[in-house]
Amino acid sequence: MSTTENAAVPGQFTLVLHSHLPWLAHHGRWPVGEEWLYQSWAATYLPVVEVLRTLAAEGRSHLLTLGITPVLAAQLDDPHCLAGMHHWLGNWQLRADEAALAGNLALGRHEHRLAAAALTEFEQHWRHGAAPVWRQLIDADAIELLGGPLAHPFQPLLDPRLRAFQLSEGLADAQLRWGHTPSGIWAPECGYTPGMEAGYAEAGVTHFMVDGPSLRGDTTLGRPVRDSEVIAFGRDLQVSYRVWSPKSGYPGHGAYRDFHHYDHDTGLKPSRVTGKTVAGPDKAPYDPELAAAAVQRDVDDFVQTVRERLIAESERIGRPALVVAAFDTELFGHWWHEGPQWLAQVLRALPEAGIEVGTLADARNRGYVGEPVQLGDSSWGSGKDWRVWAGDQVRDLVELNDDVVRLALDTVDKMRQDDQYDTALGRDRVADQLLREAILTVSSDWAFMVSKDSAAGYARDRAHRHAHAVREIAAAVGAGQRSKARQLAAGWAAADGLFPALDARRLRVPPAEGPT
Repeated sequence: MSTTENAAVPGQFTLVLHSHLPWLAHHGRWPVGEEWLYQSWAATYLPVVEVLRTLAAEGRSHLLTLGITPVLAAQLDDPHCLAGMHHWLGNWQLRADEAALAGNLALGRHEHRLAAAALTEFEQHWRHGAAPVWRQLIDADAIELLGGPLAHPFQPLLDPRLRAFQLSEGLADAQLRWGHTPSGIWAPECGYTPGMEAGYAEAGVTHFMVDGPSLRGDTTLGRPVRDSEVIAFGRDLQVSYRVWSPKSGYPGHGAYRDFHHYDHDTGLKPSRVTGKTVAGPDKAPYDPELAAAAVQRDVDDFVQTVRERLIAESERIGRPALVVAAFDTELFGHWWHEGPQWLAQVLRALPEAGIEVGTLADARNRGYVGEPVQLGDSSWGSGKDWRVWAGDQVRDLVELNDDVVRLALDTVDKMRQDDQYDTALGRDRVADQLLREAILTVSSDWAFMVSKDSAAGYARDRAHRHAHAVREIAAAVGAGQRSKARQLAAGWAAADGLFPALDARRLRVPPAEGPT
């Protein structure tokens, strides 16, 4: 870039990454299940953390805002998942060697290098879980960590009591794992309905993410929501879509590794995109050097895009502007093989181009805040409304969720009133598991997967499986069969024992009914 282009520009750029997978442990392996977790772990979480650790070692800080949902954090700390991941990485090396022996030497060598590096990274930094990894990055001021509700519910459709419980328990879970309670959250699916800001304020949340259209596209400043001091930050779609959009974006470049075409013998991906209309068998072989050149070109393009956007928006509003680009973390590596390379280079290139990089917390503290906004019902899904999670395709799941939540809450409330289930005597594992299964039932992922026709059968099965657990335990409680209820709860906890600190005693008592 020229000297003029390197001159400082007004405002701040913030990159926000949202890391999330539903609870997959003990619920299938292939084609949907734990394999999804291990692929994302290997392709995204390991290399992205390595990028951030390397940049922090260079003395760089406040690099980005990283959201990690409690349900993902639980899997990255889970002994079963840690053992499964170590085995998966070793198997990756074997598959790479198999490809080389079968005659695809370039693919085999490339994949073997990646697998060996991932295995070393995992064994050196991750064998005791991800919590120490995140703590190291927090302590180095490399990132701002966002938390969220326990298992990623679509909050606008959720009973307010369970909504509040999931959020408070999610923040408590972050404190236990990381020694840090996030002040910001990624609202699952960026879902919002008026009144949620009051719940955020009560839980100690100071800021959260929404999609750009929720702020009518004016995302250049954070906005206090309604009468609260809670700030909504909006995703700048013009900049975000430069990287990833429904129709275009960098990962579709012909030199990048193609995500969809597999070598069925090894499960590896041997091809580059080549062209959008080129069939899988006709795609050209992947060339890392060709891809590296494309990464550099796209880094330059993105930096220039951010620079121009900051200058234009600052001029428009008459003060330094904020630009927030937000993506699913899994884009970087899992979906876009070269994403971590791009991320490392762009986080170095932005400051060199005179662009101040900071976190959402930095933006709030530096005063990138405008006038209050009367935020309305919204999400970052199709249509920016609730259709993905409440449309006709998933009407049955909406009704299932309502029934299961009502049953779980009613049962826990009755247990509190029953001397046999006196929670003052200590935690009640039956009540805990009832809430745990209800929370898993209402995960937003199931409706999303059905609406998008992505492993819809698996998604429906998971929702109904957890709903069955609630009904089975609740029936035993209702029949006064305490021993059976304990046995059932323990059985379900063998697969769904995440969030061991979850405590049903902290569920709010239902509000007293007024006189009729």
